[in-house]
Amino acid sequence: MFNRIAPQLAKENKKFQISKVASGARFRDYRGCVEWLVDAGMVNTCYCLNFPELPLKGNYDEDKFKLYFADSGLLVAMLDDEAQDDLRANKNLGVYKGALYENIVGEALVKSGCDLYYYRREDSTLEQDFFMRTTDCLVPVEVKAENGKAKSLKTLINSDKYADIQFGVKLFNGNIGYSDNVYSFPYFCAFLLKEFLRTK
Repeated sequence: MFNRIAPQLAKENKKFQISKVASGARFRDYRGCVEWLVDAGMVNTCYCLNFPELPLKGNYDEDKFKLYFADSGLLVAMLDDEAQDDLRANKNLGVYKGALYENIVGEALVKSGCDLYYYRREDSTLEQDFFMRTTDCLVPVEVKAENGKAKSLKTLINSDKYADIQFGVKLFNGNIGYSDNVYSFPYFCAFLLKEFLRTK
């Protein structure tokens, strides 16, 4: 299980697939492994919401989840030696670019006292990396490896289907800003998001 986390994070759909652990593997056979890794403080579980609405607890599928390393250094350590050298010397993250940034943000959110949730709609390309909340509002959090558009974030904010969502947060390699109901912060501010949302 542990050895399969990094390769699965490198995929576009980062949902952890038990079937990739071993031939014929089923979740019920490996549930204890996931719980052990979480209890040992080695991984963080990010559950898929059934629908992006409040409350977060009780609104997720416990069989659909992503696994992130509780220490982003473990993710880098799981790469082969050449990839590690390339990362250090050239800052070339390759297929792990998005995974590494998501892992760093997920780690910061957990360490600031947040549970991790994401959303992926099966019948479309709508996918949101993380969710947080204020007392009365659901807040989607987008992690961008490159300074591109956050299409899913804009859809969640602007659509009437998602009444609990009024604004969102984008974490990227850039400066603090606000535009079109999206607050932008550099990655390193992830650990301050919970405190920021208390003021909203």
